[in-house]
Formats: sequence, C-alpha cells, structure tokens
Amino acid sequence: MRNKKFSIISPALFMAFIMVFSFAFGRNTRNTKMENNQTIKHVAWSRHANIYEVNIRQYTPEGTFRAFQKHLPRLQKMGVDILWLMPINPIGKEHRKGTLGSYYSVQNYEAVNPHFGTLNDLKSLVKDAHHRGMHVILDWVADHTSWDNVWVKEHPDWYVKDKNGNFVSPYDWTDVIKLNYKNQEMRQAMINAMVYWVKNADIDGFRCDVAGMVPVDFWNEARTALDKIKPVFMLAEDEDNVALVKYAFDMNYTWKMLHLMNDIAQGKKKAADIWSYLKWNNETFPPYVYRMYFTSNHDENSWNGTALQRLGKAFKAFTVFDYTIPGMPLTYSGQEAGNTKRLRFFEKDTINWSHLPYAAFYTELNHLKKTDPVLENGEKGGELFPLSKGINDNVFAFYRQKGEKQLVVILNLCDKPQDFTLDNPGIHGKYHNFFKNSKLDISSKKTFHLPAWGYVVLEK
Repeated sequence: MRNKKFSIISPALFMAFIMVFSFAFGRNTRNTKMENNQTIKHVAWSRHANIYEVNIRQYTPEGTFRAFQKHLPRLQKMGVDILWLMPINPIGKEHRKGTLGSYYSVQNYEAVNPHFGTLNDLKSLVKDAHHRGMHVILDWVADHTSWDNVWVKEHPDWYVKDKNGNFVSPYDWTDVIKLNYKNQEMRQAMINAMVYWVKNADIDGFRCDVAGMVPVDFWNEARTALDKIKPVFMLAEDEDNVALVKYAFDMNYTWKMLHLMNDIAQGKKKAADIWSYLKWNNETFPPYVYRMYFTSNHDENSWNGTALQRLGKAFKAFTVFDYTIPGMPLTYSGQEAGNTKRLRFFEKDTINWSHLPYAAFYTELNHLKKTDPVLENGEKGGELFPLSKGINDNVFAFYRQKGEKQLVVILNLCDKPQDFTLDNPGIHGKYHNFFKNSKLDISSKKTFHLPAWGYVVLEK
C-alpha cells in the first residue's frame, strides 16, 4: 500500500517483541555445539574486508595481468580489499566450448594461461596488490579438469570412470571430466598444486569452485597444508554444506538471498520474506562463519543477466543491504561501471570502462565497511535486530549494535514511496546520516519518507 505507516506501541510491549524477535533471528538459535567446535581462524585482514571478483579475460582489451594491474590504483581508491582472480590456468582445447573455452576447464594446475601473461606477471600483480594493502585469492577448480589435462595420460586412474571405463563429465559440462577423490595420490597432487601458488606467487588463499562436490576431508587436509605456509583465506562456492565452513573455509555463498532479491525486485516476493531467510540462515550457520552477499558474479552475469537487468532500480538498495547485513559484500568486475551486458563466457567480451557511474557509491560503502566496528565480519560484528514491532511487507528495517555503537538501516524494497516511522526506544540520540553526510537528532519518534527503492543508513 502506498505511504503505509507503522502503528505505535508502548515501549514495554516493543521491548518484549524485540526479545522474541532476537530469539527468532539473532544468535540464540545458533547451534551451540557447532560454535564450540570452531576450527577455522580467520586472518585478521579479512575482518573488515570486502571482496572484488576479477575477470582477467574481459577486464581490458588486452586481457592480461599487466593490463589489469594498471587498474589497481583505481581499485585501491575505491577501497577494494580482496581481489578474487577467476581461474588463471591454461584452458583445455579438447571438447572446448566456444573459441576461448571455459576458465574452469583446467589443462595444467601449475601453469599460467599464456593469454594472461607469465608467472612473473602474476607475481608482479600480487606484489603490487600487497603493497597497496590488498590481498589476492585464486579461483581453484578441484572437482574436474579438461580432457587434455597433463594428468589424463600420466594418471588416468586419478579420474572417475563409468562401467565401460569412460571418463565422466559432471552434468552437461562436456568440456571437463571428474576427478576421483578416492585416489590418495591424486589428492596429494592437488594439495601440492595449491601449495605451489602460495609458495611461488605469494597468493593469499583460494575461491574453490563447486566446493561441495569435493569431499570435506580433502578440503580440511588442504587448508591445514596451506596454513602451514602462511594463514590463508578460503571461499567455498557452496551454501548448504555447513561442514565446509566449519572445517576448511572462511566463507560461503548466499545464493538463496540472491534469488530472493531477484524475486522482490520483480514483485514476486516481499521485503518481509527476508526475515524468514535470516531465520533459516541463523539456524543453519554459526556466527563465526562469513556469508558472502552479492548482486552479481560471473555466473549470474553471464547466464541470468546483469544486476541492473535483474534488479533494475532496486540495485542500489540491495547493494546497501549486502554491505550492512552480517557478512562480506562482493562486487563483480564492471559493476562500478554500470555494466549493462552479459559478458560472454567462452569468448572475448571486454568491459566498457568509459564511465564509472557507481564508483563513488561503492567507495562510500567500502569506507563504511572498513570504519564501522558494527560491520566487522563474523562473530565480532554487531548483532542484528528489527527496528519495528511487526513485519512490514515493503520496508526492511533493522539496526545492528556492538557495545555503544549502532547502525540503523531502512530499506524501501518496493516500487512505491513508503513512510517508515521510527519509534524504537533503543534508537535515540545523535546520528550521522551516512549518505546525506548530515547530523540527525532522534529524541522522539521520527518518520522517514522513502522514495521507491529508497534507503537510509544512520551511524551512532
């Protein structure tokens, strides 16, 4: 309903409701046994970090490490912390899809794709990023290889085979064949290959492709081996296997939330549905787990459309959500440029960097993420509470608190203007209106007039 307002309740009733809501959506529903058995220690530099996915092939006309390295000053200024490089290995030619093939069809785990440059070029990029206070993780494909991977002829027993002795392709991924994790020699070779990049290129960790399709005990072995060289950061492309983020990985995906965003933007779901998602999230994952929130990535962009295509005018509101909800926000190559095209997956398709309409927006949010203690990743971040007494269909409003620090977030997640009356007895005092860079004194209830897909962020 247009301009719908919240009703007023007494402070006593409000606080009773908050206690119930905290139980439903806060940490009280966490699995205590899991919390007490945490095995992963997050590296300190990840605590206030954001992550930025780099598509080397499409980033510049040259599609090389050296050409991308020229963008590091800009990304540093934008406040990027972790650079996730999509796979940098040579791509298989046998059964290749398209002209250039899939990044995820790996021909050699210990070599660099010659289209991207040399090992020295990669080392130069990593060293420059480190000098600028950024860290670099590599995309790692452990479930399968190309048909012409160097292991195929030397170690055919390292692969899964069907009853007729033929290699097996997962799903419709006909350009790759699946590895056999019952083979201990293959496991050790895979770990050795991961160690190679940490030792020889000084990378800081890995984003692991379809991590849930590889046994958890392997990832545990790999993480242990890597941490002996230096503490690393590990991202699992997975959402449902909690064991992965207990035993081996710092962070996993929030695909369910991305799909919910798409549905809300398209009018199929309501802002109120986010509370159900958070209840599931908090009952499923212990508080130390990092959850990665995003409006786009390489898969979503290429196969389902850009963030602007899927979310439309809701794009900025959901980006604010990603940065302020407990978790780590991801930005994909070209989002700061307002990329409006699906980047072709198997062909050259350079991003247009002629304009950067969203660079300042991301810069502001990255600064907020770095400087506000409430937004620290993991269990040290501020706990989340609802702002209102009830669940509103269109406005998702919450605050996060850590000690005396508070962050208030009000998001209109519909295409009609909404009024939101802030009448929470815990939200009083002087606040900084983040996006307007102005002061706001909340001494009594206050009504915010939100345009369609509008948002407000207040710091105390």
